[in-house]
Amino acid sequence: MTVYGPDSARRLDPPVFYGASIVLLVTVLFAAIWPDATGRFFQDMQNGIVANGSWYYVIVVALILVAVLVFSLTRYGSIKLGPDHVEPDYSFLSWFAMMFSAGMGIGLMFFGVSEPVMHFMNPPVGEPGTVVAAREAMKLTFFHWGIHAWAMYAIVALVLAYFGYRHDLPLTIRSALYPIFGDRIYGPLGVFVDVFAILSTITGVATSLGLGVLQINSGLSYLFDLPGNLTVQIVLIIGITALATVSVVMGLDAGIKRLSEINIVFAVLLLVGILAFGPTVLLLQLFVQNTGDYLADLVSKTFNLYAYTPTDWLGGWTIFYWGWWLAWSPFVGLFIARISRGRTIREFVMGALMGPAAFTLLWMTVFGNSAIELILNQGAASLGEIVQQDQSVALFKFFEYLPGAEILSFIAVIMVVIFFVTSADSGALVVNMLASNGEDQTPVWQRIYWTATIGLTAAVLLVAGGLPSLQTATIASALPFSIALLFAIWGFWRALRDDIAKRDALSYQTVADASIPWEQRLDNLLQFPTRQQVSDFLEIAVLPAMNQFSVALEARGVTARVVQPDDSVDIRLEVFHGDELDFVYLVQGNEVRMPGSPIAVNGSTDVYWRAEVHLYEGGQDYDVMGWSEEQIANDILDQYSRHLNYLNSTRD
Repeated sequence: MTVYGPDSARRLDPPVFYGASIVLLVTVLFAAIWPDATGRFFQDMQNGIVANGSWYYVIVVALILVAVLVFSLTRYGSIKLGPDHVEPDYSFLSWFAMMFSAGMGIGLMFFGVSEPVMHFMNPPVGEPGTVVAAREAMKLTFFHWGIHAWAMYAIVALVLAYFGYRHDLPLTIRSALYPIFGDRIYGPLGVFVDVFAILSTITGVATSLGLGVLQINSGLSYLFDLPGNLTVQIVLIIGITALATVSVVMGLDAGIKRLSEINIVFAVLLLVGILAFGPTVLLLQLFVQNTGDYLADLVSKTFNLYAYTPTDWLGGWTIFYWGWWLAWSPFVGLFIARISRGRTIREFVMGALMGPAAFTLLWMTVFGNSAIELILNQGAASLGEIVQQDQSVALFKFFEYLPGAEILSFIAVIMVVIFFVTSADSGALVVNMLASNGEDQTPVWQRIYWTATIGLTAAVLLVAGGLPSLQTATIASALPFSIALLFAIWGFWRALRDDIAKRDALSYQTVADASIPWEQRLDNLLQFPTRQQVSDFLEIAVLPAMNQFSVALEARGVTARVVQPDDSVDIRLEVFHGDELDFVYLVQGNEVRMPGSPIAVNGSTDVYWRAEVHLYEGGQDYDVMGWSEEQIANDILDQYSRHLNYLNSTRD
């Protein structure tokens, strides 16, 4: 196992920043000046992929789903995305809301009614407009929006969060390839990967923004008789971009997080409203049955290529979705990785795979089955015709059949706008990180630059008619990315295997304190030192022990150093092993809550300080406060011995 990356400068990465800007400019100009020719080129490419590579997409998506489940359900699931001692940065609700908004919140608004109805009216096999077609429509909708889609996002987020937070690599796409290519990711290869990810993110978000303003325009036309034309749509893009710019300048916590929390509240209100206004009991029954049908057919639908009954439907729907989710996974995966520090792999997968998928499937049942019920049994045949003609108005036409249509439409328009704002500002955040060595605390002008770039790209292509061609190009880009992703999954598995091996090698507790008289050990347990006392202890006992150990190593030809940062209560010993994992022994002051009476015999304050041992993989949950210099040196030796045993066990 190697050290996961050298220290990198947390600043603008010029080759990525300027390279991505130039490539994006050329791509947009081609799509804007020659939209028809560009569209034909990328469409032919996409048609070739569908005709000759559908089997490959199906296998890749199946492997991704299996990999995500294996990583979460085996021993690997207990590994944290970060040091062992860290806690999650965000509450579950905030984490879920940001994932949902960035992942596919806007897609549910656009396809919640339209996709089930379109499958119902035009199924891949069988008679359209029947009860059988209705059941099959919901199976297909669940299949496209269920755990397969979230697995593609989750695997990218897992790989990036693991290497970024547990092994201190830059939080960029290139880091996923470190186990395969090593330090070469810091050269032209890494630049190419990150430029590709930026291009994919900007074109994907800009395309969705450009096409999505059509739905916003439809909603505003329904509510306020606003005309549906290009001028209004450009103004909407400018407005959304301006809001996204404000949000991204405010930062993740004050901007994206708050907007996502607001939107998840609106989503629940809208969902409950439709559920209450519609056939409530029937919808709940259908959700249970749809879920059962989905799970029962999961394997067969995963591998169904309609080889015995060839149809163009597969390329227009399933393969289109797989390509779209894969193409968006660098953007969404990196964003989810950014907000997932401190969660275990198992907790992450359960939250990022099962939670959003369950909410998504409930949403599709409430909206999709309600619309199908209207068409099938309530004489609303015109709704099906309208949906097939223009998907952007499907949601608002559906509301016309429900009480409080204007209120529902108003809530929906607000949600669509906020979803697009969160997509644009999270996209700008991700692109900014990719162009800044994974750092999101960058100058304001960089954040504004990328948000404005997304909005300008959407506006130019909407005017020139180049959005469909760029959308096709984005989906086609999933093919090369999927190949790189398979290598990344392999490297991720190797790193997890080594991580578990190291845990096994270090599984038994330290015995350095066994030589301490039991009375002294009791005194150590019942002392509740202050910050200053811990700081003094580090100077008197820990620092001399580390210095002696470092000198002894240097005398034996091993490079080591002791690091004592200014204005902090910690001291670190680092032992360097070249291409193998370095040894780190850190004693760090940590403030903890005072235990209750009668243990807290000196309980004059609410907190006290501990001198805790941390290794490379995180805190070790024991306190060395009160140990002698000799005892600390012995503990360092114990931990270093286990580290060498671990290195021996992982060498090929």
